[in-house]
Amino acid sequence: MSSSRDEILKEGERIAGYILKETLDDREKDRIVRDSIDNFNNHVNPGWLVYRKSVSTNAAFVEWEDSQESFSDLHGNEFIDCLGGFGIYTLGHRNPEIVRLVSAQLNRYALHSQELVDPLRGYLAKLLAMCTPGDLRYAFFCNGGAEAVEMALKLARLASKKHYFISTVNAFHGKSMGAVSATGKGMYRKPYLPLIQGVQHVEYGNADAAEAAIKNLLAVGETVAAMIVEPIQGEAGIIVPPPDYLPRLREICDKYGVFLIADEIQTGMGRTGKMWAVEHSGVVPDILITGKAFGGGVMPITGIIARPGLWTEDIVENPWILGSPTFGGNPLACAAAIGAIKYTIEYDIPGQIAEKGRYLLGELGKLRNNHSILTDIRGMGFLIGLEYPSTEIGFAVSKGLFKRGIMTGGTLNNAKTFRIEPPGILSLESMNKIIERLDETLTEVEKEFGY
Repeated sequence: MSSSRDEILKEGERIAGYILKETLDDREKDRIVRDSIDNFNNHVNPGWLVYRKSVSTNAAFVEWEDSQESFSDLHGNEFIDCLGGFGIYTLGHRNPEIVRLVSAQLNRYALHSQELVDPLRGYLAKLLAMCTPGDLRYAFFCNGGAEAVEMALKLARLASKKHYFISTVNAFHGKSMGAVSATGKGMYRKPYLPLIQGVQHVEYGNADAAEAAIKNLLAVGETVAAMIVEPIQGEAGIIVPPPDYLPRLREICDKYGVFLIADEIQTGMGRTGKMWAVEHSGVVPDILITGKAFGGGVMPITGIIARPGLWTEDIVENPWILGSPTFGGNPLACAAAIGAIKYTIEYDIPGQIAEKGRYLLGELGKLRNNHSILTDIRGMGFLIGLEYPSTEIGFAVSKGLFKRGIMTGGTLNNAKTFRIEPPGILSLESMNKIIERLDETLTEVEKEFGY
């Protein structure tokens, strides 16, 4: 150990004290801010703080509390959440009904033995089958989005006994080796080349390009296991495809015996105004991937659900051949996801988001008529992209909104288009505040950049 036992215990007790205290004094708050900067620079990644400068130029804002549609820093500065953890908080921050379920399960038992039958995993799988389209039936749960994508790709190969995958340019499917191989952005792929072979990328929204890629691979003796696609591209800048795109992909995949994988990690659980974004076009994928909002904004859980025919004898005979994540489908996470499905259906969150999204998009459209730097608005439900002439202008708008108590977010390393993904429970009052403060910010940034 690099430190003595007493030093480790002293530091651990100090940190635990911060967590357990209901209120902190100013001295303690200032210490936590200093500690956070030092810890990120020396023990996490110094680049993280540079990235966070996209919203906060001159100060370190340390997130400390949250409530429904907002969060606060250590000093009580409150921010309306228009980023939503890139889609996590569809049901709001610390939704009381979901917290209640998770707390009850925590007081019973937290993690599973790995050997006995854990009932909540079975209940969640059944609920997921009940609320997904068509004949999707068998589920597999894991912890992160990239892990769920890996499971989907592996299942497609296992079930098809085929090789190639078709993905799309600018797609984002995660950063593990299989997931980043399917991802369509060079900036994420280049550091890890050569990646897993057998992935071909085609233009998003162009079904003819997908069919041509499949035909060409088959013509030269290759086999194609699946096509993986986001119903709406998120990280690419909220790109909504033509209405007939997914139906045509379904026809093409059926024609050539290729599985269709819908990556609904960001779009699922009501985010676009339907429970699942594929429902807008009436398409049933062979595998659907879920995540982000699936844990109700309380616990991390992701997963896949597939049609019965994909659960082949290989998987029946060896249930862990697909994967065996230690914490996948654990009782706490399953309790949260069960609560999330129940709450989403009971309060018609997709319907709420559809109505609120129409209002918000309408108000944003009015702003675009008055501000030349707002070059495009696109999206569906509460998955909205605002595009600007440059990344620099996008960052300036993000900072201006943050200064006014609104948190939004660029598409990771690029803010030319930034995302608005607020909680589905967002009030009309808060939506109007967002519009008012965005109007002020756009006026300010236009003056700054000489528009």
